[in-house]
Amino acid sequence: MTGTGTPLRVALVGYGLAGSVFHAPLIAAAEGLALDTVVTSNPERQQQARDAYPGVRVAVSPDELWKRAGELDLVVIASPNKTHVPIAAAALEAGLSVVVDKPIAGAAAEARELAALAEERGLLLSVFQNRRWDNDFLTLQKLIADGELGDVLRFESRFERWRPQLKGGWRESGDPQEIGGLLYDLGSHVVDQALTLFGPVALVYAEADVRRPGAEADDDTFIALTHVNGVRSHLYVSAVTAQLGPRFRVLGSKAGYVKHGLDPQESALREGELPSADGAWGTEPESLWGRVGAGESPLTGGGRPVPTLPGDYPAYYTGIAAALRDGTPPPVTALEAAAALDVLEAARRSADEGVAVEVSA
Repeated sequence: MTGTGTPLRVALVGYGLAGSVFHAPLIAAAEGLALDTVVTSNPERQQQARDAYPGVRVAVSPDELWKRAGELDLVVIASPNKTHVPIAAAALEAGLSVVVDKPIAGAAAEARELAALAEERGLLLSVFQNRRWDNDFLTLQKLIADGELGDVLRFESRFERWRPQLKGGWRESGDPQEIGGLLYDLGSHVVDQALTLFGPVALVYAEADVRRPGAEADDDTFIALTHVNGVRSHLYVSAVTAQLGPRFRVLGSKAGYVKHGLDPQESALREGELPSADGAWGTEPESLWGRVGAGESPLTGGGRPVPTLPGDYPAYYTGIAAALRDGTPPPVTALEAAAALDVLEAARRSADEGVAVEVSA
């Protein structure tokens, strides 16, 4: 717990896509946080950080942070997946609270070891699961809470793209140490959302394919979850979907909800837009609203349009600031991330062996 007063000083490790597009703008926009240091060994990215955030300090290696840990309050890790565990452990050992981009680790056991270290040191450890604050997900949560759908029977979630050409880099590497592929990338999002909505999972079945010529890691993956409460989640993540399906199709005992299109916050951040207080951030036009109905097709105007709630990625770092200052629970815990990794590990085994895999409670 940190006292009120001056902004909490944040060091950001990694200034690639995750660091520069997601974390840095949200940290800079969060009340009570200040982006103090960016860690990257790439000279071009160092200059980009200085241009975007005048006065920010630049470090070449995370080791430079541990030498002045007393000058910092939080380390955010947005470096390649394989570095998450060692850097997070080093930060905690140095007495610094930590936010890690998803996935926190390649194995649930590693995530739980980090959680135990953070608890032992009395430090915050959280995982950046920004898709909990997507506009469509927030809307779906409200529909379920309000009883609009009745008892949910099946949850279909698609995070699909059409990217037939490889981009290269560690995310497409087949080296297990890189923790690449869509199962652990976009799969981390859709599994976390399913667990947040419907709780723990009893059984997992998955299909993970490598479709693109020259690809090494899975780029077309399906995950079927049977939740302990009986809800079935069907989750699709793909880079080779020539015709995109609905983002959500949720079927309940009273009605269903169908929603197309992705939350606009990522595209806005990529364009350099910053979260604003004018009420426009995270909103979408009425033409993209989802529809709720029963026995009718939303493609032919069936059901009623449901206004999509504004997306709110800034809420994550607002919650982090509150947790550091007031000792409130972080918006996402490391143990929640470990539970998602239990599912992802079961999905990997299922895809490799062609069997359904039980998940221990």
